[in-house]
Amino acid sequence: MSDDLAYLPAIEAARLFRERELSPVELLRALIERSERIEPLLNAFAATYFDEALEQARRAEARFMTTDGQPRALEGLPLVVKSDLDSAIRGKVSSDGALWLKDAVQRHTSPSIERLLDAGAIVHAQTTMPELGWSWTCHSRLHGTTRNPWNPALTCGGSSGGSAASLAAGLSTLATGTDCLGSLRHPSAMCGILGYKPPYGRNPQHSTVQLDFFTHIGPMARSVADCILVQNVMAGPHPLDHTTVTPKVTLASPVADLEGIDIAYSLDLGCFPVTDDVRRETLASLDALQAAGATTTEVAVDWAQEVVDASSDYLDRLYGDEFVDAIRDHPGEICESTPYYAQEASRVTAEQFHVALETAGAVWRDHFGPLFQRFDAFLCPTLAFHHVPADNLPWQRNIPVGGALYTDHDGVMTGLFNMFSRCPVLATPSGFTDGGLPTSVQIAARPYDDAAAFRVAAALERARPWLDAPERRPKLAPTTVSARA
Repeated sequence: MSDDLAYLPAIEAARLFRERELSPVELLRALIERSERIEPLLNAFAATYFDEALEQARRAEARFMTTDGQPRALEGLPLVVKSDLDSAIRGKVSSDGALWLKDAVQRHTSPSIERLLDAGAIVHAQTTMPELGWSWTCHSRLHGTTRNPWNPALTCGGSSGGSAASLAAGLSTLATGTDCLGSLRHPSAMCGILGYKPPYGRNPQHSTVQLDFFTHIGPMARSVADCILVQNVMAGPHPLDHTTVTPKVTLASPVADLEGIDIAYSLDLGCFPVTDDVRRETLASLDALQAAGATTTEVAVDWAQEVVDASSDYLDRLYGDEFVDAIRDHPGEICESTPYYAQEASRVTAEQFHVALETAGAVWRDHFGPLFQRFDAFLCPTLAFHHVPADNLPWQRNIPVGGALYTDHDGVMTGLFNMFSRCPVLATPSGFTDGGLPTSVQIAARPYDDAAAFRVAAALERARPWLDAPERRPKLAPTTVSARA
């Protein structure tokens, strides 16, 4: 199978389906054949539904062969979804990456996933994630280690790691992920794809998380147009999620330039150990945006550390009991990182939880809110560094930057945008490290101004395209690395 078919954009596949130049069966068979060759290297799939998906593709093919009616928005397009409860599909297992949940068949489908299925998308696989979705790497006792298509010795990121790896490797056309502290944007950055954290309330969520304003579900794609295609299906008020906002926002194709757009930026948020190559590629991206007509201004963000710390405190206090329960109820099945996360969470008091929310409110009032009164968008790197071993453990201080050693958590620049959760944020490829790994920037916009974030991302994609040609794709080859190591 040619790489052109493996990396065929969803919007192009949909056009070819309509014009009867490509069959959904043909595309899906090609992806399955590629998965059978590549998946043992990456280990991106938690479960596969190839036979079921092929039958759905045959039905989609039949619909395109009729002359009456219109195909649905995602008719026949292959999709992978994360194996967490937030992405549940009725009748399928959602394990949250936990060995003790390997048989947890779901009774309900997540509202956003249901919309994708109702629009004609075909789920041919479920993707891997770390245990309980809490690591910045993607390994678990249930599924083993998921690896980065650009370098299998390194991590694909977490927690939506399998989704990102499968897209970057050409194993699916579309994907979804969830984002609680950056779990969608982090692996998107590691794997060189685009991941969208919509504003809180934009996309409906599973009942277990819909009241947590930190948590989001969104599209992952290889292009801005494909991301818009999926986001337009997922978005809008839903009767089973009363936190969803009205009216429904439908994104159009972004305009071709950035005239009149003012972008603020920070290269390190004032507190992150950003590598020289990430800094270089971020500056090159800013130059490209200036060439497209934008004005860019570096701003001081000496307040960011407060919100980064507050974000961690909030989540540790809110979800720490899950780790305590796992240790108590499943001591022989947990990963070695789970006791560490339980210990970290136990340090946060109820008072600190309250202070975290007060801190975020004050920072928005005094700093970030006023910034968005002056600027249309804010840009910074998604990650400070990218060279993280695939099996890295959260307490290991073994990542060198500028003469110091850091943990994998020290490089994740995403969390403050979950605290400021009404801001739409796109993690967008920005270039490559000296070692050939993709780099990424985050594009944040004013609360609920989805269109502005996509407009900036589209301009960057036009100036610095990614994954559209073989020379900008992972060079996947046979390896002695075991996907189940």
